[in-house]
Amino acid sequence: MKVYDRKGVGVFLLQKNSKLGLTIDEITVGEKIHITEKIEDKDLLLYLGLTNDNNPLYIQHDYAAMTPFQKPIVPTIMLNGIITSAVSKYIPGPGARIIEQHIKYLEPLYHYELFDTLLEVTEVNKVQNTITVSVHSYNEQKQLMIEGTLLVTPPLAL
Repeated sequence: MKVYDRKGVGVFLLQKNSKLGLTIDEITVGEKIHITEKIEDKDLLLYLGLTNDNNPLYIQHDYAAMTPFQKPIVPTIMLNGIITSAVSKYIPGPGARIIEQHIKYLEPLYHYELFDTLLEVTEVNKVQNTITVSVHSYNEQKQLMIEGTLLVTPPLAL
């Protein structure tokens, strides 16, 4: 995974003196993070075990072959989890909370496929202590597969 690690934000989460993410006063419009991920069998099995989701479209090759997808796809909620994790780790980072999201899943992601996600701060509202983050994810064929926006409250200065 490629990570834009600004000033050590998000690196020391498990230590007692862990750093919080950026506060509303430290964030500017145009800040970006680019991540690349690949979903493998272990990731899918953990998700399916945790959620008890037994949708054959996610794991059964013979079933998926009879659908328009032709092969198993990655559950969209797993992709959403990677996006929300980037907010928690990088922009704005630890202590942030997503309060609203609007996400469209335009194309599927197949098992073992790389996907690239770009998150960008598009608005900073200091009065409401919120930022708006745009999300764009692309599959290996460079097709836009996810687009959306997140409304996020950055961590408060302590």
